[in-house]
Amino acid sequence: MKLYKPTSAGRRGMTRPDFSMITKKTPEKKFLAPLHKTGGRSRGKISVRFKGGGAKRRYRIIDFGEKKIGETAKVLGIEYDPNRSARIALIEYGDKTSAYIVAPDGLNVGTDIVCYEEAGEVKTGNRMKLKYVPVGAFVYNVEINPGQGGKISRSGGTGAKVLATEGKHTMLAMPSGEVRKVFAECYGSIGFVSNRQHNLEVMGKAGRNRHKGIRPHVRGSAMNPVDHPHGGGEGRAPIGLKHPKTPWGKNAYGVRTRRHKKYSNSMILHRRKNKKRK
Repeated sequence: MKLYKPTSAGRRGMTRPDFSMITKKTPEKKFLAPLHKTGGRSRGKISVRFKGGGAKRRYRIIDFGEKKIGETAKVLGIEYDPNRSARIALIEYGDKTSAYIVAPDGLNVGTDIVCYEEAGEVKTGNRMKLKYVPVGAFVYNVEINPGQGGKISRSGGTGAKVLATEGKHTMLAMPSGEVRKVFAECYGSIGFVSNRQHNLEVMGKAGRNRHKGIRPHVRGSAMNPVDHPHGGGEGRAPIGLKHPKTPWGKNAYGVRTRRHKKYSNSMILHRRKNKKRK
């Protein structure tokens, strides 16, 4: 992490990634796509509060699947992606076709990586089916359904631990603490996602969040009773309720929101634990 001298109130305590891993600053034009902002609105009405503005950015088209199985690809560069907490890597295959992938921690320029169809070398960045990954290894960019492309463990610094493989399923310990089964035919990449210090970043000032498109979050207790269940009262009054509520009157903390009849419930062996709020 990069530390700043306290030359202002916003700089005091501010930290941000040092970008020492990045080797390529200009993105490939053929992998760029426009990214339209919604401002948190759906059909003109606000559906997600406190969103809007932010710096203009373009989307990087990432290959989350197995583009060319069995072919060796060389890493040409590591780049910054404004749309995700992880770094991305530009790779090139033997036939000179290239692609962007989610970069793992420790991947260097010039390294060769392979997506194996059968068991292969367990090396950072290599990709193979979960049934061939040894127990105790960490994987990222893991598929939920075979051929669907990576969905699990794609944010900066995350990785899922392989616990066991029994029959058609592999047991994974997720970054959240959840233990679940995944089809053993699904692919996963070896290692952890890059930018492992992402959770240590300190914004320092409100302007950095505004650049991300995050607007100020208003406390419910600062609102009127008509706008929020916590609103009203004289001075800094408590919420006056047994449990904190959402603006729509539902319990806010410690409530399970997952659907009871979700098709993948049978795949979860151990639910994640909700972190206690201070």
